[in-house]
Amino acid sequence: MEIFSEDHAHLLLSKEWLVKTDNLSSTPYLFKFHCSVDEALCCVLVTNTKSVWAEVLSSKQFARRWRESNGLGVDSMLNSAMEEEAWRRFHFNILSMAHTLGGVMDLAFTIAESNYSDLCFQLEGEGFKWKWETFFLGFRRSADIISKHLILPLISVNHLAFNSTEVVGEISATDMEKAVDKVGRTARRMIDTHLKNTISKPRVASSLRRMTAMLNSLPDLPAIFTAVEKPTLQAEFPHSKDQRRSDTPPARLPPNSADPTSMANTPPNLSSERPKKAMLSTANVDSATDSDTSEPNMIVDSPILQATRLPSQEAPTNVNDLDQVPAPSSAAAILAAPKSPDPGSGLIPPAKKAKKTPASSSDEDSEEERKRRVAQLKAGTGAGVQRGARQPIKRGGKRF
Repeated sequence: MEIFSEDHAHLLLSKEWLVKTDNLSSTPYLFKFHCSVDEALCCVLVTNTKSVWAEVLSSKQFARRWRESNGLGVDSMLNSAMEEEAWRRFHFNILSMAHTLGGVMDLAFTIAESNYSDLCFQLEGEGFKWKWETFFLGFRRSADIISKHLILPLISVNHLAFNSTEVVGEISATDMEKAVDKVGRTARRMIDTHLKNTISKPRVASSLRRMTAMLNSLPDLPAIFTAVEKPTLQAEFPHSKDQRRSDTPPARLPPNSADPTSMANTPPNLSSERPKKAMLSTANVDSATDSDTSEPNMIVDSPILQATRLPSQEAPTNVNDLDQVPAPSSAAAILAAPKSPDPGSGLIPPAKKAKKTPASSSDEDSEEERKRRVAQLKAGTGAGVQRGARQPIKRGGKRF
């Protein structure tokens, strides 16, 4: 047996649908038949509008099937090839005439059980019997065949019936052919537009809806209408005024504006309020017998020393205070712009060094001048004066 191919399906496009019903299951079966004596083959396509079965027979298979169905043995085969060929042609014609609208009405149709095929049915007429052993084509191919051979032609004929100005049943065959050809040419050029114009008609759509409900035994049957109203399509849901106010997002603050809550939560800078210790030293004055020529070693805090000592003595305690400690670039820059004391910090600026008056050679060793120097030393010892280690006082010679 040959496989049912697309070429066989194409040969069945020009064939009419035949209908037979199984009396036991009350299931209608639609089938198409094609037979070619010159090609010496015949094929059949069967469907119950859900699945599709098919079978293809060659000339030898046809002859063997006919003899088997009608109870003819091998002895019935003719001796000559010409007689056998003529016998096959004769029975091909009988089978072809049986598969027509007029011939199938007189045939008995029964579904038979078979261990060989998926669907087996028998046709029985006056003087002959025939049996088809068909095979299932698959759901995907079944849907394609049903759409091409049944659904689309039915939609086009439905369009012709609903849009014809005359009653279809009263039109002559010639006029009907012209009308069908006209609708078919339009549908072939633009099948999408044709289907849309056919199904979207209010009368057609409502009739199909009511027929579907009727066939499925629905209690409430929808009405058939000839015109439709166009609804107002509004995509936005209507909100109330209070709800619209709540939905509006709050205005954003500019990036440079300060947030009062963040300013309140910011910890104060402890390094700026930390008091600075003033290094104060006093000069110890020896006895009045000390020599006038010997001077104490005084180290005055200059701005350069203060700048070099501040980073080591006052290291910032917080990571955020690192950027507040100035890095001295040079001693000249610090001398040019010394730091002014903070009145709120409570620091006492260092006292400036008093200028020393040069002593004359005449009164160098006098007692009065020595006392005056001691007084100057006492007056010059202020805040910021740092003394070194105490040095022994050199005593001068006694005067006679």
